[in-house]
This record gives sequence, C-alpha cells and structure tokens, in this order.
Amino acid sequence: MPTISQFLGISILMFWRDHRPAHFHVRYGEHHAEILIETGVVTGHLPPRVLGLVQEWRVLHTKQLLKDWQLAQMKRPLLQIRPLE
Repeated sequence: MPTISQFLGISILMFWRDHRPAHFHVRYGEHHAEILIETGVVTGHLPPRVLGLVQEWRVLHTKQLLKDWQLAQMKRPLLQIRPLE
C-alpha cells in the first residue's frame, strides 16, 4: 500500500485497487480512517486534533490527491505529496 505522505506520526495512503468515490486512507497509531478527497467525509475514527490536521492537509492538496487517485486507477506509480508544515 503506497504511502503518499507522512507528517507528525500520520501516514496518508492510497491503494491501487480501491473503490470509488475518490478517497485516501489515514493511519495514526491504532487509528484508521478513510477520507473522501473532495468532501472530507470521514469513515472510521481519528483523534480530533489529528483529523483537523489531516483535513487541513487535504484542502491544501486536493488537486494532487485527485491526480494520485487517477494514477492509482491506472495502476501507475503514485506521486509523493508534501507533508503539512
């Protein structure tokens, strides 16, 4: 499972064989969630502070996330996305 970004102990991943709608996976310790790229809707659970950071990162990188989603659907290598600074 390709990790496309990491920051503050948070891993952002995207799978090649994943289902629509466009989303990414987040892992933080024992916490896991899926987040829709365009709307930010969350399935799963993250601590509130972590969720806030991930949502901020998502908004900053929506275009890049959608590009990676397209690449994943074509089973092509994904691009790394800058971490939240």
